[in-house]
Amino acid sequence: MTARFDKLGLIVALWIACSIALSPFATFRANRIVQGEPRSILEALPQPLGYALVVLLVAVAAMALFRTPIPIRLAASLAALLALSVFIGLAATHLTPPDNSYARVSPASGFWQLSFAFALLTADSVTRLRPSPPLRVAVLLAVAVAIGGILVSGSWNGLSVLKEYASRAETFWNEAATHLTLALGSLLAAVLVGLPLGVLCHRVESLRPGVLNVLNIIQTIPSIALFGLLIAPLGWIALTIPGASAIGIRGIGAAPAFLALFLYSLLPVVSNTVLGLRNVPRDANEAARGIGMTDTQRLFTIEFPLALPVILTGIRIVLVQNIGLATIAALIGGGGFGVFVFQGIGQTAMDLVLLGAVPTVALAFAAAVVFDAIIEMTTPARGRTA
Repeated sequence: MTARFDKLGLIVALWIACSIALSPFATFRANRIVQGEPRSILEALPQPLGYALVVLLVAVAAMALFRTPIPIRLAASLAALLALSVFIGLAATHLTPPDNSYARVSPASGFWQLSFAFALLTADSVTRLRPSPPLRVAVLLAVAVAIGGILVSGSWNGLSVLKEYASRAETFWNEAATHLTLALGSLLAAVLVGLPLGVLCHRVESLRPGVLNVLNIIQTIPSIALFGLLIAPLGWIALTIPGASAIGIRGIGAAPAFLALFLYSLLPVVSNTVLGLRNVPRDANEAARGIGMTDTQRLFTIEFPLALPVILTGIRIVLVQNIGLATIAALIGGGGFGVFVFQGIGQTAMDLVLLGAVPTVALAFAAAVVFDAIIEMTTPARGRTA
């Protein structure tokens, strides 16, 4: 029986081969701001280890070409990702001269391309296995624990992004708390306002077009422009209303960022609430009326439970959106991970940019996985696709 080629595997294998042969694995710089010198896998690692990594990556790429059993495919792609994670730390140790605190070693384009290719292979394998929602969350936790273990072990301490973190550890966690406060706080406020507003728009149809049109207009305003538009009114409130400044309302800082994120969050919450309630089967409502339920009882015992997956989808959109948009709050003094992103851009220090960008992407990805699992668990079995 002839082996069958896997279409996605063929693309990934070619991608991996090109990344190994043509793209640098690591970048060495004499200090944090000078131009980097690219290093291939064989140049970035001691020779035996370099050859061992190339052999492993090529072997997994070759396996991906064919329709191999999914568990084996998944285990191989995870092994490749783990090897990349370990070997990039070894490359930093190998390339950094002894007792040199100024040199910087960063993952280069080849490392990121290889990581993305094997992550794509892993995601494809997981999708084909169709794991249950709790299992997907468990896998996410396992990955987080593995990354945490590598960080705690010190294997990545030689990488420049960790050196940037070491000099800003306290600031990093303060900005992380600010970022989460902006993202989660604005989401909570939007849910508290958006759910009742969505119910009102569902019950009073004449209100629906006006409310949704206004929220659509807000959504079209660029984020930086909206931040700027809020500076003047919030500054006026801080100056004219006693006590407003004391509770944090100012023209710049977290207040306009929080308000902008709240306004952006309303449309998905309101529109998905309306859509979810509209999709509740008419028969369910008629049966509830038939047994004497009031409008309030029907809302909480029939309509909300059936509309919950659609409402949660809106909340998921808002959370992922807000985690990303909160980065821009740093432009108006709002704090968050954007502080490192914009400092890094200003200093031409890409590792400082990564210090803010990587946790932002990781948080957004984790939030999406968790909410997808919750949505699937709350969706009635008959509504799930096979």
